[in-house]
Amino acid sequence: MSTILSYKIHTVTPYINWIYFFHAWGFQPRFAAIANIHGCDVCRASWLTTFPEEERSKASEAIQLFKEANRMLDLLDRDYEVKTLFKLCKANADGDNLIIEKEKDQFITFPLLRQQTPKRDGSPFLCLSDFIRPLSSGIPDTIGAFASSIDADMEGLYEQDPYKHLLVQTLSDRLAEAATEKMHEYVRKEAWGYAKDESLSMSDLLVEKYQGIRPAVGYPSLPDQSINFLLDELLDMKQIGITLTENGAMYPHASVCGLMFAHPASEYFSVGKIGEDQLEDYARRRGKSMEEMRKFLAANLQ
Repeated sequence: MSTILSYKIHTVTPYINWIYFFHAWGFQPRFAAIANIHGCDVCRASWLTTFPEEERSKASEAIQLFKEANRMLDLLDRDYEVKTLFKLCKANADGDNLIIEKEKDQFITFPLLRQQTPKRDGSPFLCLSDFIRPLSSGIPDTIGAFASSIDADMEGLYEQDPYKHLLVQTLSDRLAEAATEKMHEYVRKEAWGYAKDESLSMSDLLVEKYQGIRPAVGYPSLPDQSINFLLDELLDMKQIGITLTENGAMYPHASVCGLMFAHPASEYFSVGKIGEDQLEDYARRRGKSMEEMRKFLAANLQ
């Protein structure tokens, strides 16, 4: 059974990774450090002096943008929430497929891609299925599936004011990710409970110093957007207001979904370029034509 968690915006704000917010506005990561300075004008002024003269006006812009972003978050907090949905399922790996239990004795085959480009150090070609116990073991493992989204009404705010509209848009992306981060912490420590004693600072949390990984669809290890249809079959994402276009894109745009792995050795990686042989095999496992899969995997083809 899936679990829905709704969060007030002020409860997920601490989980925002501001580096990506500032990046969306054309600021380099060093300017995002303003987010670590809380409500102290003297501290901000002293932070400004750490920049060379020619960068101070840019740093001042970052201060102003951060203030306006926080004002907007306060406004949004009055009327909107961010929703997350997760489900812990029995699962096993069967080659490069995951076999995931949807309901009791009902299974979904979840095809994945494996790295194929030779590596200089000769390390093995990774696939996400490597982090789940194989079917041949006869012992079920566990996998998590998740989705998060903002309130769809937020997408239409301030359409007559391009600056505020963009501010809401860029904050919405961060809020969906921040809610996912908060949900994942709850899953690790309580719902799944494989890391009950985890005690990380927010900065450690945001650089993912926890056990396990949470690849989202579109990540380099899970590049096929059409996988959203399989996740929807598992989760029923409309429960939190997410719908899919015929190409598998999510609406609201500020939505994210993916898988959660607990294996201590699980790691993020990039599938990279794959050959026609794997494309053919993957299309067969997905039950789709090669032409259709070619469209979804264009960036991964030689």
